[in-house]
Amino acid sequence: MATPQPNPEIIVRSLLESDLPAADRVLRVAFGTFLGMPDPTAFMGDASMARTRWIADPGAVLAAEHAGQLIGSNFATNWGSFGFFGPLTIAPEYWNRGVAQRLLGPTMEIFRRWGNRHLGLYTFSASTKHMALYQKFGFWPRDLVVSFVKTIDGRPEAPPDVSRFSESKPSDRENLIAACREVTDAIFEGLDVQREIRAVADQKLGDTILVWDSSRLAAFAVCHTGPGTEAGSGVCYVKFAAVRPGARAVEDFARLLRGIESFAAFRSAPKVTADVNVARREAFRAMLAHGFRPERQGVAMETGEASSGYNRAGVYILDDWR
Repeated sequence: MATPQPNPEIIVRSLLESDLPAADRVLRVAFGTFLGMPDPTAFMGDASMARTRWIADPGAVLAAEHAGQLIGSNFATNWGSFGFFGPLTIAPEYWNRGVAQRLLGPTMEIFRRWGNRHLGLYTFSASTKHMALYQKFGFWPRDLVVSFVKTIDGRPEAPPDVSRFSESKPSDRENLIAACREVTDAIFEGLDVQREIRAVADQKLGDTILVWDSSRLAAFAVCHTGPGTEAGSGVCYVKFAAVRPGARAVEDFARLLRGIESFAAFRSAPKVTADVNVARREAFRAMLAHGFRPERQGVAMETGEASSGYNRAGVYILDDWR
């Protein structure tokens, strides 16, 4: 009779390109199982997160492996002074075995290497288990995050002074990215989402909508559309959007929303989705007034003091930390 061999140790390492099919499957099955879907692999439909995020920054993605099999992954995102992680997913047969904690230690090392001064994550508001896990790493529940959806009828025209990043000359694009960074920096010093703008442009995931006040950028929105993106077929998903603070912010936010809707219609994506933290109360109310309806909600967990991030009244930002 053969002597039983001990189980190989769980290994945490960088996720490789060859791991992406397995990582995608684990992500879908984990979320689909948690949500009680009859076919967990159908979660997200033809949308995709794993490949697009890995291509954007391969060094920011961790894998958990057991006995030569990928059993989990975690994606960290660097937005300059702010960083977040997710989705963190574990194969259901490995739940409650400490795998998530094994991934989170190295994830926090990534944030320390980047030097982000504020960190966050999104999780299910009803899951005390998830909240307890993240509290061990310094994250505490703050505000509800509402996912909005709106169905676009017809083909609304973009308001004046709205353009798209894809229409710009290649020689102008670094200046446009710098203009977007100027908008976010005015809201939260050091906030920089150039990773998202470049990923959309380089991978052809959608486009970045630009709203102008004369020659000055007033607002922008990074949008995914189509299969293989984080949106999926028929959807325009707002990954990030921001409006320059000031007296015109209300008007500029409305113009930005109209520009997003026009782009969605142009790309034959009649469903627009976007998330907003309810601490940004004016943005939340504006979404309702503009005909968006709440679809689901989660909770933002953050490090530091409540005043240390950009989730506060007067801020017009749409973003998704999943």
